[in-house]
Amino acid sequence: MPDPARGDLLPAEGRNVDENNYWLRREAAGDIRRVNKKVNTDDDKL
Repeated sequence: MPDPARGDLLPAEGRNVDENNYWLRREAAGDIRRVNKKVNTDDDKL
């Protein structure tokens, strides 16, 4: 999938992109999907 902001292809493992009309259209078309990964912080450790 082309990434117009960076001028290259979106890697298969994905990367963070700005939420804009381009990516919203790609998501609506089923070309991409959102993946939210949990980031570990020190607050997670008790």
